[in-house]
Amino acid sequence: MTTPIRFELIKTCRQTGARLGILHTPHGSFETPMFMPVGTLATVKTLSPEELKEMGAGVILSNTYHLWLRPGHDIVEEAGGLHAFMNWDRGILTDSGGFQVFSLSEFRRIEEEGVYFRNHLNGDKLFLSPEKAMEIQNALGADIIMAFDECPPYPATYEYMKQSIERTSRWAERCLKAHRRPNEQGLFGIVQGGEYEDLRRQSARDLVSLDFPGYAVGGLSVGEPKDVMNRVLEFTTPLLPADKPRYLMGVGSPDSLIDGAIRGIDMFDCVLPTRIGRNGTVMTSEGRVVIKNAQYARDFSPLDPNCDCYTCRNYTRAYIRHLIKCDETFGIRLTSYHNVYFLIKLMEQVRQAIREDRLADFREEFFERYGFNKPNAKNF
Repeated sequence: MTTPIRFELIKTCRQTGARLGILHTPHGSFETPMFMPVGTLATVKTLSPEELKEMGAGVILSNTYHLWLRPGHDIVEEAGGLHAFMNWDRGILTDSGGFQVFSLSEFRRIEEEGVYFRNHLNGDKLFLSPEKAMEIQNALGADIIMAFDECPPYPATYEYMKQSIERTSRWAERCLKAHRRPNEQGLFGIVQGGEYEDLRRQSARDLVSLDFPGYAVGGLSVGEPKDVMNRVLEFTTPLLPADKPRYLMGVGSPDSLIDGAIRGIDMFDCVLPTRIGRNGTVMTSEGRVVIKNAQYARDFSPLDPNCDCYTCRNYTRAYIRHLIKCDETFGIRLTSYHNVYFLIKLMEQVRQAIREDRLADFREEFFERYGFNKPNAKNF
């Protein structure tokens, strides 16, 4: 069987052990560690595919659950798959829909065959199983697809988490059997287990034995403190094959991208840059800026004087504040562009620091400049 997803390890940072690699996909090869912008409904909110290419995005993520509901995976398949439907000729990853089932629906029932729940849009009864998740993702046609798993909330009891990971392992086997396009789409397994080291170890052992082309660490960034997430990564990533890509799901704050890379993660995704951009918050080289604040009303400098993105080259804080305060869409476009650009360029800096064996030094400099080292540091 041809493997559609391949990971090539280029270098390991002598200071931290972080990995510099290349992710090979059917739609291009991309350097890692990488940040993947999220296009939930086959679009990264307010940004065009041309703009994403311009800023250097390689892989973007779309959501199985939402595209199943609207417009329907059959329509996307008829259009020629997600790449043709959204005019994106680089990599695409689709999640399984599991996280949305557990986070958006108040009424759900988990059974061995799958999950019964209600459509968050109209209340209709729905059922999602490993087989259905594979059917939808095969139709969407992404380069990387995800096994259907349960993502328990934080905190969860040991007993519940143990039952959950064992079910997730059984579901992973069913996903492999139901996957109809293994030569074209790489199916990743998802390691769960919450904060419990022995359960993470059991989950990783189960999934590695199934020989997926890549592995995700799931169930983090769901409310746990940052130190818990880092501790879990420290004992989980070494359990995963060194010759396959490692993906930390749903993580996108600058500090966590750097700390995740240091702990051996290759791929990250998060809605954070566009979500906070819509609220008028931007990431800059000097820290977080809430552009709606009155102090920027007469500030005619760029969002970030050290940034060369389209927004910072052309527009001032005062103008962007005016747009955001007036609910003008162009303001949201400008903040979203800047934030996505910021994270893509941050990962370029992380990769360069790995090349130079100085990622620990880079982290220290960045955290100091950003204020993450302060006792009451503001995060996102």
